[in-house]
Amino acid sequence: MAFQRGDSSAFDALLRRWEAKIRGAIYRVVGPSEDVRDLSQETFLKAYRGLHGFRKDARFSSWLYQIALNVCRDRLRRRRHWAELSFDELEEGGQEPQMATRPEALDVVAARDLSRAVEAAMGTLPPEQREAIVLKEYQGLTFAEIAEALGIPVSTVKTRLYRGLSHLRGELEARGIRATAALAAPAP
Repeated sequence: MAFQRGDSSAFDALLRRWEAKIRGAIYRVVGPSEDVRDLSQETFLKAYRGLHGFRKDARFSSWLYQIALNVCRDRLRRRRHWAELSFDELEEGGQEPQMATRPEALDVVAARDLSRAVEAAMGTLPPEQREAIVLKEYQGLTFAEIAEALGIPVSTVKTRLYRGLSHLRGELEARGIRATAALAAPAP
């Protein structure tokens, strides 16, 4: 890699290429909060510091996701609650903001409600299953890439995905939501 050869501008290119993907993965693992920006910055700082020791036989994406997941695990260990509604998202009186009732606004409200239901259901998953789902369903990694990022066999990745998606489907159906539509819902 150019950075390892002394080209410090190469890290800026890596940052531009990977920042949105890493931030998305962090969002899905820790939930919506200001922590996402901090954890993303911490991930890239650790990557910057460790890039000189990066093994070229490993995939860069797997190595970077592994750093991001370790940063998330550290934060989750320090923070007992997985998902919380921030005070910034509340209007005066503790109520969630209300949107206009135009048809387009109703679609936005329905999508937001679906996204929140998926987030809440994801919060009930064990961290190992949540990580596997995030990397596969939201980040589009292959089973082999997930296995490399998590340092586990491919068979374990498949087991975590199967169990996690089954649990997630049950949680969503218990909330009256068809799981196939919910799992395709994008992050807000």
